[in-house]
Amino acid sequence: MVTSKIAKQTRSLSSKEAQKEWVLIDASEIVLGRLASVVSNILRGKHKPTFTPHVDCGDNVVIINAEKVKLTGNKLDDKIYYRHTGYPGGIKSINARKILEGKNPDRVIRLAVKRMIPKGPLGRKQLSNMKVYNGAEHPHEAQSPKVQNIDNLI
Repeated sequence: MVTSKIAKQTRSLSSKEAQKEWVLIDASEIVLGRLASVVSNILRGKHKPTFTPHVDCGDNVVIINAEKVKLTGNKLDDKIYYRHTGYPGGIKSINARKILEGKNPDRVIRLAVKRMIPKGPLGRKQLSNMKVYNGAEHPHEAQSPKVQNIDNLI
């Protein structure tokens, strides 16, 4: 008795077949690393059953209240961000407290998520799907983003 078994193959999405949604996340009182890991998974599309590693199939993410993100322990003073001017001896450093109290506190979230996304052209494309705002207002109401509760995903 011979039965033929047809193996189901994993289907790979194309960029035209990817269905992208808009997600709204409130970052107030959420730990930075946990927020960044959830956001990077949503940007890459790893939360979907149709995840394809070489295609931008992730959702668009809008993060509000970026200045209210929480850092645990002594990270406000001990976490140091480095950048280089391009000149010899041109390394500059700033700690997380100065960034959060400064003009662009959304940089802390942007850098944390950027460092969790793969480097290369696809990673840069996926990172451009993230919009971060300091206050509770954002200009993406027309896309009617779905409010995502981070506590369920952590």
